[in-house]
Amino acid sequence: MSKASFEVEFETPVTDAISRIRFAPHSNNLLISSWDSILRLYDVENSVLRLEAPSEAALLDCVFQDELVAFAAASDGLIRRYDLHSGIIYTMGSHDDTATCTGYCNELGVLITSGFDKKILLWDIRTGKVLHCLRNLGSEVDSISVSGFNMTVAIGTFVHIYDLRHFNQPVQSKEPHKGAQIRCVSSVPYSDGYAVGSVDGRVALQISSSGSNHIGYTFRCHPKSEDGRHYFSSVNDIIFNPVVSGAFVTGDNEGYVTIWDAGSRKRLIEFPKYPNSVASLSYNHEGQLLAVASSYTYQEAREM
Repeated sequence: MSKASFEVEFETPVTDAISRIRFAPHSNNLLISSWDSILRLYDVENSVLRLEAPSEAALLDCVFQDELVAFAAASDGLIRRYDLHSGIIYTMGSHDDTATCTGYCNELGVLITSGFDKKILLWDIRTGKVLHCLRNLGSEVDSISVSGFNMTVAIGTFVHIYDLRHFNQPVQSKEPHKGAQIRCVSSVPYSDGYAVGSVDGRVALQISSSGSNHIGYTFRCHPKSEDGRHYFSSVNDIIFNPVVSGAFVTGDNEGYVTIWDAGSRKRLIEFPKYPNSVASLSYNHEGQLLAVASSYTYQEAREM
């Protein structure tokens, strides 16, 4: 794995917290949503900013449908659809409060969103209508990750897995950290499973593959102390390499990015500490490029 890195600089800089970065499904175009209300599309291969689409509200999450269309969730509750070629923005609908998380299921052609209204909505992208609504979740959704027909949802201290074809009830629910608030969840792209990051710096892995190989354990990203106290730093994002089985990356609130091997339980690479929190991570489709957004985070912005 190459450790070569470079920083992306924009002619019009990002003036507020970055909420999400995502590589496109089949190219090296990088989608960037931020609290400055602008959705950006950056061509990493050619170092060109392809799109800068302003809106009227802070963007808290974004997701690709394909190379030409993306969606964003905003602080005004609106779910916006972006034509990445023309820059045209279309409002699909809204939550009853701030919209926070997005996901996309290519197999079903549905968009998934959540918000402070404690709802998860499934949208038909062809009609822009809500197909299903999960209500009364008990708390706000902290994180959503979609892989195939499975949607993994973090709410409070619990992880719930739904089959998007049968959406009414979760097929599995678990409390991986026994009382610790979950910050992020990430689905394994090549098998059944997920990784969960908590606010106290722990990661829980649950990975099932063909045969009898099952990985399930919890570890602390930085098992060291500062001034005689335990080192607790929220794990803000986790991303699996799409082609290297068992390789995943964590990014935390102290600015550390670490590549791990799930099978051997070993740290492979720790990057030099970033000056700000790691807000979001993304691998390109070939697993050769890793994008890191170093910014103060959405959770920190909520507390200000």
